[in-house]
Amino acid sequence: MRLTGSQIVLEVLLDHGVDTVFGYPGGAALNIYDELYKYSDKIKHVMTAHEQGASHAADGYARATGKTGVVFSTSGPGATNLVTGIATAYMDSVPMVAITSNVTNDLIGRDAFQEIYIAGITIPITKMNYFVNDIDNLEDALRNAFRIANSGRKGPVLVDITKDVTAAKTEFTNKAPLPLDPKPEVSEKQLKEIVKLINNAEKPVAYIGGGCVASDAEKEVKELLHKADIPSVHTLMADGVVSCEDALDLGLVGMHGTVAANRAIDQADLILALGARFSDRVALNTKKWGRRARIVQVDIDASEIDKNVETYTCCVADVKDFLTQALPDVAKTTHPEWHDRVTAWKQKVLPRTMDHGTDPMEILHTISDMCDEDTIYVTDVGQHQMWSAQYLHMRKPKKFLTSGGLGTMGYGYGAAIGAKIGQPDCRVVHLTGDGSFHMNLNEACTAVSQNLPIITVIFNNTVLGMVYQWQTIFYDRRYSSTMPARKTDYVKLAEGFGAKGYHTESLEEFRAAMEEAMKVDGPVWIEVMIEPEERVLPMIPGGKTVEEIILD
Repeated sequence: MRLTGSQIVLEVLLDHGVDTVFGYPGGAALNIYDELYKYSDKIKHVMTAHEQGASHAADGYARATGKTGVVFSTSGPGATNLVTGIATAYMDSVPMVAITSNVTNDLIGRDAFQEIYIAGITIPITKMNYFVNDIDNLEDALRNAFRIANSGRKGPVLVDITKDVTAAKTEFTNKAPLPLDPKPEVSEKQLKEIVKLINNAEKPVAYIGGGCVASDAEKEVKELLHKADIPSVHTLMADGVVSCEDALDLGLVGMHGTVAANRAIDQADLILALGARFSDRVALNTKKWGRRARIVQVDIDASEIDKNVETYTCCVADVKDFLTQALPDVAKTTHPEWHDRVTAWKQKVLPRTMDHGTDPMEILHTISDMCDEDTIYVTDVGQHQMWSAQYLHMRKPKKFLTSGGLGTMGYGYGAAIGAKIGQPDCRVVHLTGDGSFHMNLNEACTAVSQNLPIITVIFNNTVLGMVYQWQTIFYDRRYSSTMPARKTDYVKLAEGFGAKGYHTESLEEFRAAMEEAMKVDGPVWIEVMIEPEERVLPMIPGGKTVEEIILD
């Protein structure tokens, strides 16, 4: 059958099981949006307040569901507004297809109104991108975009289409999605070597990263830990792979990780890195990190091997495939002395930094106690993000959504919208700070128009908390541009958007507001006042080791 380029875009989406897209219309995208109107019974379009919000929504949708997030935009500023969201997805290996429209072929290269070379701009932050100015290339570009986004290490792909291509016609036949690229085969030699190391280790630690979530390896990871009695530490991307209630979970590792997690890495004789990349927020001093251990890395991306930390041995493979093949040969064992040591570190209680005001730890424990284990928590970036990673009671993967690699302030509201639309039966709690929230609070109009019962908790300390903390510790309290003195009334602002707002100054007031918020069929904001001097602790300064950890 002969279809227009716009029809081909939507038919390919249907071929890939896409029923939801996020975006914002514009002149160059009019043909696609006109056709989308006719497909409204098959594909839901969620219009956001800003294209950046749409890209974060597609990201949150993908993380919460495991599907590919799809985002539309028009040319020029519409396309460039996607860049931060695409980069966020790229750094955290999130499958996304961004479909942008461009000016017509005859205007390309002429600095036309709203013309931009978005394919060139996004080369460093996509797995692949396509500039389609010939209708006969459109279908292949779109189908390959989905294949590439989900093959190997997942990530975003961009397809930029000129407006005349969206109107042109060509032959089209509906087809099944292209098969994903073959995964790397598990090397039998490396497998046997790594299993031997596991079986002979006396002080092993599993270092769990986002690759375990991407490969759906939760079951295999837990089986390994309990069969070989291996304590585990995790990155932001892997929160919930091992339940916080599991005795082998030592918590977050790295700059703001737990004492137990960081000391275990320092004292281990074997570190088994599963789908983790040794980022600078984990391995702060790459020469001394895990210095007593033989470091083993299993990762699907060969470029990550030995990139940041030199390994003793490695295996380029999908984590789930590797563990499935390794588990039968892993010996059933225990490490009682090692287990006692890490448990003692785990039970160390840190002193609180403040003896007055509302305690972020208590707020987050309260939220966890009031919400069930299927609740999806979405954070922005800053102190509240680290407190959330430290204190929320995470029991399942894909329930803690945050911008780890890029650290994108303003990520949270859009991502929470995507997560709620993707998982409508799960409660979604958006955790943010007053600094991050101001970045993209405009997406409140999207949450209201979609009638999404997202609870937003705003930790308001009146400063840019994380940068303020660094200025306090390392810059002799020179608070340059971190005390914005904003007068935002969140209750009135929420009501102006059509949402419900609460202002709280104590744990009791917060609990009461949370109870009310959980009954509201629509978006709610709860502002909770905390002291500017609250700190995220523990903290290992950049370039330092656990020996220089700041505890108080």
